[in-house]
Amino acid sequence: MIKHSHCKHLAIKAGCLLALILLQGCQTLQSVDRSIYKATEVISERDRVTGARSISIADRNKQIAQGNALAERYIAEAKKAGKRVNSDYSASAYQRILRIFDRLQQVSHLSEERWTPVLIEDNSWNAFTTGGTYFVIFSGLERELRDDNELAQVIAHEMAHTAANHPFEMNSFLQLNALAGSKSASRQSFQAAFTHENEREADRLGILYCALAGFDPFAASRIWQRMAQQSGNDAAFIHTHPMNSQRQQEAQQTAGKVVAYYSPGRINPNADSLKNNNSLFNQRQENVKAGEGGGVLSLLDTVLTTYEQKEQAKAEEARQLQRIQYMHYLHDSTSLLDSRAIARHQWQITLVYNGNHNIDKVVMKLLIQQKNSQAPFVAISPVNAIIYPGRRFRVIFDTGNINAYGLSKEQVNVQYDSAQAL
Repeated sequence: MIKHSHCKHLAIKAGCLLALILLQGCQTLQSVDRSIYKATEVISERDRVTGARSISIADRNKQIAQGNALAERYIAEAKKAGKRVNSDYSASAYQRILRIFDRLQQVSHLSEERWTPVLIEDNSWNAFTTGGTYFVIFSGLERELRDDNELAQVIAHEMAHTAANHPFEMNSFLQLNALAGSKSASRQSFQAAFTHENEREADRLGILYCALAGFDPFAASRIWQRMAQQSGNDAAFIHTHPMNSQRQQEAQQTAGKVVAYYSPGRINPNADSLKNNNSLFNQRQENVKAGEGGGVLSLLDTVLTTYEQKEQAKAEEARQLQRIQYMHYLHDSTSLLDSRAIARHQWQITLVYNGNHNIDKVVMKLLIQQKNSQAPFVAISPVNAIIYPGRRFRVIFDTGNINAYGLSKEQVNVQYDSAQAL
């Protein structure tokens, strides 16, 4: 895929050079080039972050109007349901969000806009943006993330989605690919993979924003490390977001690249230039005007970016499907020999792996179905050893506040959370 992408770049560069040569001194071709530029402007925009052209049917004004309409409807429904909003929920919590939010927006790629954070009373660990100027943060998230550096990472991640136009870019991409008869665009696994790649970009950009705004860039890796320990990875399922362990590793790597821009509690004085040219990316510029080859360049840039996005999503889709197939293989190749309580708050399982190769970095997940709860209790336990074919292995889980002796075997289910072949 890398070689193919490289060839595509060379072909487009050659096409650009040819277009520029042909346009010199020809008024007809210059007029055509201006028309191409106008047409390209209708279906694309320059990425505010990278400078590359990407598919987007809605301009920024429409993005704000549509995104805000969705957000305002959601906020109205929350109030109607009796949920308190902003200072009505907690003046101190909302002031905390405003303080963090203001510093982050100052270093964002849309610092000139008036953005509004909205705190909604909801126990969910979540935050979201609809692509306009509202950013919704749930009280459960604010309450759990007591470290401002960690809360800043989540808020910056949502800002990054809007700055990179992810909400509208995806919709435009899928619509145009569907019109073009693309079969991949209709697959849920492909759509999940496309979202997955946007989430990775938002993670990287959010960490950059945090470093520039004076928040610890390594805070994101701490969040995802905890999430991996508490919830695991669910490697047997399609993911719209990177798995927690992958997210932790990539966040750690990204933070290492931008930590030089970080000064605790202070906005970097060079933030305006660093947000466009930094150790993660260098923003491209459109230096050729419409009528002078700019139309052809903008069209080819849009085609290239769209092609690369599609190829990246297809590659991620293939990785996920392969991983899921492998997890199913492990499940089918493993037998449960014993499952029982060994202490008041500990449950032990004994398994035998009958596959045909060694496996490493095994993490197991225990699900306990409680009688008066819809959601099962989740316990994660790594296996700190290589597992060989035909070998038995034991895993001990902490059951938290649940009395393990009061559980029946029917309430307990065990599964592979993640693993790697050796």
